[in-house]
Amino acid sequence: MKHLMTVLALSAACLSTPAFATSHKEAPDMAKGASAPMGKQQSKMGECNKDAADKKGDERKAFMKECLSAKKMSQQEKMKSCNADPKAKAAKGDERKAFMKECLSK
Repeated sequence: MKHLMTVLALSAACLSTPAFATSHKEAPDMAKGASAPMGKQQSKMGECNKDAADKKGDERKAFMKECLSAKKMSQQEKMKSCNADPKAKAAKGDERKAFMKECLSK
């Protein structure tokens, strides 16, 4: 009876190994440094963390809350905002181009 149980246990272990091997092939190999692609929220969290590096305590919490809840402006909204700025209206030529480039990259 002991031999039968041993044989059954070893058989079960041998038969289940290929199933584990195929399920791990589908997952990214974390040992080689591969990672799953980041979602929008994770990317936003990373950007907000970089910006909040110098803040601490309640100031950091407030900043992170505002940063994570803020919606990104579309390019068209940025253009409207930058064009409405008094500096953009007063500037001409290369000065205006430089201002608009800086304003739109924010």
